Amino acid sequence: MDPEPLKRITARRAELDEREELLAKELAEVRAERDELAVAERVLERVSEQLADERASAAPAPGQVGGRAVMLVPHRTPDTEETMLPPDYQRILAAVRQAAGPVMARQVGDALGIDVSVRSKLEPLRGKLVRLVDRSWLRKLPDGRFTTRL
Repeated sequence: MDPEPLKRITARRAELDEREELLAKELAEVRAERDELAVAERVLERVSEQLADERASAAPAPGQVGGRAVMLVPHRTPDTEETMLPPDYQRILAAVRQAAGPVMARQVGDALGIDVSVRSKLEPLRGKLVRLVDRSWLRKLPDGRFTTRL
């Protein structure tokens, strides 16, 4: 019997054994990665559920500044309701909405029954208006007047 075909068969068998070993190793890596993805998917689902629950229960919560309780004003997002604002901010928004057009802080104060001739009463209102602008609830025009967002 010719030894040449036997050598080729032995060599081919060695190649196939090596390839089988590589494929088995790759298959094990694929299965491990698939398992990791399944775990990541479950974690993502849980985190998403927790975030949804937190958003649903989010309401203006009192915070502490300098030892005093203050209400936090949330940023306006598509899923943030105006009712999540503290009541005084809701009244400010309503006053700006009811105006015939853009308004100055003084006009908002008049609509809310604030004595606007006293600077110490007007400036806190102006601060609240600016905070509503910063949180995207209102717009401030270049001339200093406030208007609702479109």
